[in-house]
Amino acid sequence: MPRAVSDGGENLNASDGSGNQALSHCGMDSSGYRVSFPPKKSLLEEFSDTVKDMFFAGDDPLRQYKEQPSWSKRVWLSLQHVFPVLEWGRHYTLGKFKGDFIAGLTIASLCIPQDIGYSKLANLPPEIGLYSSFVTPLIYTLMGSSRDLAIGPVAVVSLLLGSLLKNEIDPKKHPLEYQRLAFTATFFAGITQAALGFFRLGFIIEFLSHAAIVGFMAGAAITIALQQLKGFLGIRTFTTSTDIVSVMKSIFKSAHHGWNWQTILIGASFLGFLLVTKYIGKKNKKLFWMSATAPLISVIISTFFVYITHADKHGVAVVKNIEKGVNPPSANLIYFSGPFLLKGFKIGVVAGLIALTEAIAIGRTFASMKDYQLDGNKEMMALGTMNVILSDKNLFIIGGFGRSAVNCMAGCKTAASNIVMSIVVLLTLLFITPLFKYTPNAILSSIIISAVLGLIDYKAAYLIWKVDKLDFLACLGAFIGVVFSSVEYGLLIAVAISIAKILLQATRPKTALLGNLPRTTIYRNIEQYPDVTTVPGVVIVRVDSAIYFTNANYVKERTLRWFEEEEERQRQQKFPQIEFLIVELSPVVDIDTSGIHALEELFRTLEKRKIQLILANPGPTVIQKLRSAKFTELIGEDRISLTVGDAVKKFAPKAVDSV
Repeated sequence: MPRAVSDGGENLNASDGSGNQALSHCGMDSSGYRVSFPPKKSLLEEFSDTVKDMFFAGDDPLRQYKEQPSWSKRVWLSLQHVFPVLEWGRHYTLGKFKGDFIAGLTIASLCIPQDIGYSKLANLPPEIGLYSSFVTPLIYTLMGSSRDLAIGPVAVVSLLLGSLLKNEIDPKKHPLEYQRLAFTATFFAGITQAALGFFRLGFIIEFLSHAAIVGFMAGAAITIALQQLKGFLGIRTFTTSTDIVSVMKSIFKSAHHGWNWQTILIGASFLGFLLVTKYIGKKNKKLFWMSATAPLISVIISTFFVYITHADKHGVAVVKNIEKGVNPPSANLIYFSGPFLLKGFKIGVVAGLIALTEAIAIGRTFASMKDYQLDGNKEMMALGTMNVILSDKNLFIIGGFGRSAVNCMAGCKTAASNIVMSIVVLLTLLFITPLFKYTPNAILSSIIISAVLGLIDYKAAYLIWKVDKLDFLACLGAFIGVVFSSVEYGLLIAVAISIAKILLQATRPKTALLGNLPRTTIYRNIEQYPDVTTVPGVVIVRVDSAIYFTNANYVKERTLRWFEEEEERQRQQKFPQIEFLIVELSPVVDIDTSGIHALEELFRTLEKRKIQLILANPGPTVIQKLRSAKFTELIGEDRISLTVGDAVKKFAPKAVDSV
């Protein structure tokens, strides 16, 4: 019979999880191929390989520099790595500029009203939001690796920043101290982000699962929308809490004397306009410009309406004055000492990590759509550098990639569209900001509400529910935490559930009982393949995880439990007495001393019962460690087989014939 090939260890060229060959050399014995040991590496080689795998995905970070013939080219390559504009700028054409110019104008029309609204969300003066969309796009054009990302403030980070800052300082009583703490948090957010990128520690943000992010974003969207009801309904006195219960109480308490019908009429009319244009743009991609320009059109029309009707004299709250001109330096306002230094650091780290998580996720989405590579560590460096510079330029934390979809659909070709947006915002700051004096707050609330509704991804939540109930628990926990408590607690719940899931999977790995597919030498999970048959006198168990100190004892106990259950079942079916326990190790990519100790205990337990322990298809890392610990001597190298099929054929040939 020809040797069957499968992913359970029967493939003679099987590789371990890292892509390295499981066998460096294959020998033959009387029963077939046997397991060989990989070449022994020095301590330096092992350390080097570990560093490459952990920080560079197995690649040599200096390889491209070694290939350069001269030092000048190596320096130029280094500069290109830090400033990607030096690479794509050499191939920039007039055709690309046309696409970038149109895209830049389009996202500028979207970002100007949004920036004013997001500043209010962070309890900061409206001009600070505009400053952020003037300075940061220029920096990102130099350092960013994405062609599609449009830079500026973002709703969720603005809400989170405002919520965390307000817990420390009242923005109404102490506005200057509040702004100083915001700049301090921005500075430390940038330091954190840049450090993660420089030291290639981006994997840290991946501890927040996709499911938790979906729930957190949806909860934040609802919280943001609820906060906008103050401006949307024209309420003067509003709760400072963000949970839904407090907000609804505040709304209904002011229903009879605090609502302003003119404000509601303006807000509802333009919210309907924004939602309709958004729907049209979504249904017809060619009309995307309608949803992109709708916010600016709403601001222009509503501002003109309030000006000619004097609606501000009838209770309609307006933006009032926005400072004209470019942003002044603010390095002297950052807290580098005193009690607010540590508070600014904590707020900056939390808000910075959330901004990073959103940025990298959306950046990778667009990179995948347009089939180019996004360097996550470069993005972290760029985002971090921007925030450090922002803290010196009277700005607050950015990471706003929500407008990137508009940038992409508008036909941007490179990051140069950000330069166009920056120039438009600069002209606005220099000449147009006084015209926003009569812009009603209800319009800004409507713009923010229409923008954050897109953060509620109910399709993703439903998919999570169908695929993984534990993931859905993380999603639901984050959502409930944000909506019913606060953004901070929602974030804490999201992180806690994500880490709890990691710990659960690490401490309770999957194991499976294997059986034989009839007329083959393939052995598969009996729950997945009901037609498989168990081999009389043999129990075959597969471990589906690395064996570490966190799960070693559980793996041993679960393997013995499989053995005892199968032993009892075979006894009831009058099968021969079990003589062999085969442990399939192909999914086990690593093992530590606790894992080896657990295997030794398993071996001795079985030995007392006169049962032989057989190992099948251990990978190179595992077999090398077993040999170093002299476990191979304890069990006998002849008790280690290349495949489960080889093990059964060698130790229970009669059982094979009876299957």
